[in-house]
Amino acid sequence: MLAELGHFTLILAFAVSLVQATVPLIGAHRRAPGWMAVAEPAANAQFLLVAFSFGALTYAFVTSDFSLSLVTANSHSLKPMLYKVTGVWGNHEGSMLLWVLIVTLFGAAVSWFGGNLPATLKARVLAVQSMIGAAFLAFLLFTSNPFLRLAVPPMDGQDLNPLLQDPGLAFHPPFLYLGYVGLSMSFSFAVAALIEGRVDAAWGRWVRPWTLAAWIFLTIGIALGSWWAYYELGWGGFWFWDPVENASFMPWLVAAALLHSAIVVEKRESLKAWTVLLAIVAFGFSLIGAFITRSGIITSVHAFANDPERGVFLLLILAVFMGGALILFAVRAEAMSSRGVFSMVSRESGLVLNNVLLCVAAFVVFVGTIWPLVAELAFDRKLSVGAPFFNLAFTPFMVALGLVLPFGAMLPWKRARLGRVSRTLVPGAVLALAVLALAWAIQSGRTVLGPFGMALGAWLVAGAAVDLWSRSGRGGDRFGRLRRLPRADWGKAVAHAGLGVAMIGISAMLAWQQEDIRVVQIGDSVELAGYTITLDAVNRVEGPNYISTTGAVTLSRNGHEIGQLRPEKRFYPVARMPTTEAAIDNGFLRDIYVVIGDPQDGGGWAMRSYYKPLANWIWGGTILMALGGALSLSDRRFRVAAGSRKTVAEGVPAE
Repeated sequence: MLAELGHFTLILAFAVSLVQATVPLIGAHRRAPGWMAVAEPAANAQFLLVAFSFGALTYAFVTSDFSLSLVTANSHSLKPMLYKVTGVWGNHEGSMLLWVLIVTLFGAAVSWFGGNLPATLKARVLAVQSMIGAAFLAFLLFTSNPFLRLAVPPMDGQDLNPLLQDPGLAFHPPFLYLGYVGLSMSFSFAVAALIEGRVDAAWGRWVRPWTLAAWIFLTIGIALGSWWAYYELGWGGFWFWDPVENASFMPWLVAAALLHSAIVVEKRESLKAWTVLLAIVAFGFSLIGAFITRSGIITSVHAFANDPERGVFLLLILAVFMGGALILFAVRAEAMSSRGVFSMVSRESGLVLNNVLLCVAAFVVFVGTIWPLVAELAFDRKLSVGAPFFNLAFTPFMVALGLVLPFGAMLPWKRARLGRVSRTLVPGAVLALAVLALAWAIQSGRTVLGPFGMALGAWLVAGAAVDLWSRSGRGGDRFGRLRRLPRADWGKAVAHAGLGVAMIGISAMLAWQQEDIRVVQIGDSVELAGYTITLDAVNRVEGPNYISTTGAVTLSRNGHEIGQLRPEKRFYPVARMPTTEAAIDNGFLRDIYVVIGDPQDGGGWAMRSYYKPLANWIWGGTILMALGGALSLSDRRFRVAAGSRKTVAEGVPAE
């Protein structure tokens, strides 16, 4: 009965979404307050209805209601409770319901926190957001109903994909979707502004918090996915350039460009058309990601569905929203003329260069991801575009971004002197060169990647510190003034420093990691990077819904034991699928990473061991980036600046 109610509330939510998508839009056109007022209660009702539906599906998974086809296909009575809950979004239908829930959540959030928005803009934003919700509700109801019943329920389920039964994957999709779908708010603000024919500083101020929130969630989601791939898949890497990984990375890059571009709109009323275009493209990449993972055009551990009908529906959604928004953009281009002028050396120019580098980098990733599909469809050729292409084509733009970022952050608006800023950054340059020299001196090989990457990361961290220090003024009590700086200034510095820390970790791991792969007998030891890895025993362990081959490994150095590691090879009988559980001794400066393999015909076990310098700096850097974004988002100016102007009766900001 609860499942039927969940299905019914989805149908009601679809009906409400159609009302919300039309009535406020007509009301805004007619300047009819009553019609525009429909938007807020409709947004709240739509969210509550979808939330009830999502709760009903969650209850079915928790109680192992195998009369539902979705629960049977993705759960099992012996599965731990955490994975029963995460099984809700560990499949196509449930993940799309989560997608719709987040679309409606962001729409409701505008009604809760958008009290300072002009009435016409708010009505149009909520209407556009509801159009997105209506499209995906239709997709759910007509192609991907999560509440389908089985005529004859089985005694037990088929279990969730074992690779998804992991804490990292429990939280990765919700954060990723909050980022993906959060960019729908930037899209809604952009389309609403195009309909209204007005993009100004106030619009830039309103759109930034929503974009920043989406970027923070997307950063956390990508980091969790990378961390999961590192320790769960057993291959020892942190990024595979998988098409689905790229599908989340492209909107992250464009959203970062959008954040910086919106600053120029807010401060200088320049780059209006470019900023609106970025808002459209950022959400477009999110829709492309949904299409890639659910159309069946690629095979990946991240892919959900293999149904061409669903792919066509999603392609239609992509075409309607992107095509409609771009046509509206072309029609309204003349209304987005920029007022501010600036010289070639200025913060505006620095932010333009930042945008160019980020967008070209996103385009490179897009070409590398899509080209194999284009080659197969158009030329009937199977191509593989992997890490060598991406590393060669993508890395130069990130290097250039790292080099110019400290300059761009410190340049004054409108007109600047590069020499003055360069003199201020001399301490940062000295530190970066010192790090480069030190890394070159202590490395065992002669690769330039490691030392240069370390220096570039140090340059970013030092540049962020110098930027903060320069804002404290001159004279006494500089530390007091530092503490009183706006949180947005601190957030910018922390985020930029986080990018530097991540670059240091990536460079060190790629340049200096060491690997050992061999067959090991019980009692044998492996020497790796000054550490001794000894296989003491291999035992069979029964888990709640799996059978594990678990190795007992002792890690020591110079005869002193450091720790015990337990690498596993698991087999899930219901899903009939093996997984690898790496054992990692984490450290601030290095990880020791051990994977146990299959027994060998001549005796012994296959074992892979890795020494990974500064591995945790990669995820530490992403945490710092997300923290920097959160600090900026908590700045009081984000909450009150958009409402600093009183609104007149028509809902247009007064001058």
